[in-house]
Amino acid sequence: MGLIVFLIIGLIAGWLAQLIMKGRGAGLVVNLVVGVIGAFIGGHVLGLLGVSLHGFIGSVITATVGAIVLLFIVGVLKRA
Repeated sequence: MGLIVFLIIGLIAGWLAQLIMKGRGAGLVVNLVVGVIGAFIGGHVLGLLGVSLHGFIGSVITATVGAIVLLFIVGVLKRA
């Protein structure tokens, strides 16, 4: 997968996770970072569960799941 496609998936995943978690507008760079880190988290979590998604949509779903997990953890840590 090319770097540009990976970054686009990260942007989409970060934006979707932000919408799902009802976050404020964090900006393009923050969405990109959350989405890219979420892609790694999502790949690991779904791999542990034995789930494997393929293709562009599968990659977006995986990254979004990871980004949601990341935003949830950050939210819990902020409250503590």
